[in-house]
Amino acid sequence: MKQKGRYGTYGGFYVPEVLIPAIEEIEAAFLQFQNDASFVAELNALLTHYAGRPTPLYHAQRFSEAAGCSVWLKREDLLHGGAHKTNNALGQGLLAKVMGKKKLIAETGAGQHGLATAMVGALFGMETKIFMGSVDVARQNVNVHKMKLLGAEVIPVSGGTCTLKDAINEAMRYWTANVDAFYLFGTAGGPHPFPMIVRHFQTVIGTEARRQCLDQMGRLPDFVAACVGGGSNAIGIFSAFLDDAAVKLVGVEGGGKGLDSDHHCATLNKGRPGILHGSQTYVLQDEHGQIHDTECISAGLDYPGVGPEHAYLKDTGRASYVAVSDEQVLNAFALLTRLEGIMPALESSHALAWLLAQKGTLPPDIVAVVNLSGRGDKDIGIVEEHRPIN
Repeated sequence: MKQKGRYGTYGGFYVPEVLIPAIEEIEAAFLQFQNDASFVAELNALLTHYAGRPTPLYHAQRFSEAAGCSVWLKREDLLHGGAHKTNNALGQGLLAKVMGKKKLIAETGAGQHGLATAMVGALFGMETKIFMGSVDVARQNVNVHKMKLLGAEVIPVSGGTCTLKDAINEAMRYWTANVDAFYLFGTAGGPHPFPMIVRHFQTVIGTEARRQCLDQMGRLPDFVAACVGGGSNAIGIFSAFLDDAAVKLVGVEGGGKGLDSDHHCATLNKGRPGILHGSQTYVLQDEHGQIHDTECISAGLDYPGVGPEHAYLKDTGRASYVAVSDEQVLNAFALLTRLEGIMPALESSHALAWLLAQKGTLPPDIVAVVNLSGRGDKDIGIVEEHRPIN
């Protein structure tokens, strides 16, 4: 354990001894370059001219009528690659480049982080390996094909539940034997310094959104909502509003078939403190500390842990965490698609579903910003399976 990277009692550094030098190397490089003028300038140029930042803040007027309040969407779905994952992948990929690394490894659930890492590997000419649960390979086959087209090797993982947890396990195992590679971690979890690094590269979402709220509305929102699995898109947008006490922060987890069943991935609602993937945080586990299987319509939220800063924000009360069911998510997906011509990722649809569930409880002058973390073309097959289109 290392007394760094703590969010209250959460976070920390629980890894095999063989990985400590590699992780400390990444930490030292990040601390050296995060504010380096040339590094920042190159990253900003990539975010602008390669990724397409800033992303718009869009007033979804027809969806607002359905929700009963004013809803604004932070359009991370318009980012190159189709999701917020590009922000972090570019930041860490550039860090790997200045460190002289030639190989990237990454884990992925919904495939968006894998896709973003594959894009960066192609951009910088690095060998790239993506670990992905075999269940997710099947349900996110479009992203798998894209990763392969970009030159990445996609390695299916068939252990455990064959989802994100197991992909991280296998990526960590591979890294232990190949410490010369750069592990481009995808979410604001795992051992220190990854929660700190991923948060840093995702704060661009919140910084832009806060400025856009003041420019376009002349005020800050009443609510900022985002889906939470590991929690990178949520911590990215929450970060800029943490000191604005009047702004309520809401993280929305996957309730699956319902919180009364075992088929969900609502870690902050049903879990308890434990250690997973090198970090102390909330974990879905039994009384013996064995990790629960998870189940969620959204591959990107299908995870039994959560980033340690979210655990801290829950305990301190600065953010609240709720869960919605798969049925609510499918309804929200269909509604935004039909009313606004915007097809959200199933992950992002969780935040939209929570907002729809508040109809009648919030005054109509309430303003809510939802982080639309990704686009939904990757999820069309899943939606069609549950809601056949006539």
